[in-house]
Amino acid sequence: MTTLSTSAPLDLEALSHYTVLAINTGSTSTKVAVYRGTTPIVEASIAHSTEEISRFSSVPEQYEWRKEVILETLLAKGFDINTLSAVIGRGGLLHPIESGVYEVNEQMLNDLRTTPQQHASNLGAMIASEIASLCQVKAYIADPVVVDERDEVARFTGIKQIQSRSIFHALNQKATARRYADDIGRCYEDMNLVVAHMGGGISVAAHRKGKVVDCNNALDGDGPIAPERAGTIPAGDLIDLCYSGEYSHKQARELLVGKGGLVSLTGSNAVKGLVEQAEAGDKVADDAINAMTYGVIKYIGQMAAVLRGEVDAVLLTGGIAHSKRITDQIRDYCRFIAPVEIYAGENELEALAMNALRVLHGAIESKTYQ
Repeated sequence: MTTLSTSAPLDLEALSHYTVLAINTGSTSTKVAVYRGTTPIVEASIAHSTEEISRFSSVPEQYEWRKEVILETLLAKGFDINTLSAVIGRGGLLHPIESGVYEVNEQMLNDLRTTPQQHASNLGAMIASEIASLCQVKAYIADPVVVDERDEVARFTGIKQIQSRSIFHALNQKATARRYADDIGRCYEDMNLVVAHMGGGISVAAHRKGKVVDCNNALDGDGPIAPERAGTIPAGDLIDLCYSGEYSHKQARELLVGKGGLVSLTGSNAVKGLVEQAEAGDKVADDAINAMTYGVIKYIGQMAAVLRGEVDAVLLTGGIAHSKRITDQIRDYCRFIAPVEIYAGENELEALAMNALRVLHGAIESKTYQ
């Protein structure tokens, strides 16, 4: 089991009086953890097969099934949900909001039910709200992927009708930045950082004095090649492909998300396996891993420029940060910018729990979604 890092002002003994359930609903898994204070006492990662998911025609239809899976898992592990102090879920594709912890309310639930953007993360708040109501505590979300703190200039594109969108791994990016600040005894709000979250999607962001002032759209817009994302594509060629008659609208979208990136280049999204193949002499795997890594390096350079070169550290996080080959290559290119530090893993359950604990402890106040 892992242990949460906390900032110095928090009273660890006081936090031990609180018990928090954190829920992370992903596209092919449901991950839950119960924290008593900063220590996890229950952890579970439930994988969902393609066959299971294919039973449902939409993400909202998975709600009851996923909720029951969580409740059954907690029961099987002997945990009584009536001992919970709060429940916190992964935030979904809401309208753009500022960073922070939000109490789940009816407006949020309605927006998640009706959003045209379907993603499993939309279920996090819904399930958290239902379980919280069963044990009469509050439900929260924290730093959803739609957090938008960007400078105004970062919102423009060269087409008047299109504005760039802020969709990135805000939860883990923010938590990693705060953890690094804690580790060196400084305040996140006093630092400039470039953070790269490398997972199924890759987001690279410029953190200036506690705000993410620029980032790539890690879902379906721009950025590095990722395991399941195409990243930035030459616009003219993409338009020609869409009008070639070979692809439906749905199929073209899938080339950007799900069937793009390493999946398109190699047929696999498994970075660890591809790295092993590359090191064994597989040129296709080697070229793909190098292209993905090179893209991350370029975006780190862009974000460093956004911060005028005044960067305290470059932080690498997400599951891909476990790969020494990839992190060594990024460090080799980017060490001239600032020290490069590794915080491997997605850490999303930890980050969710820590945010809920800060609210329960009174270190921060929850915000109202509207």
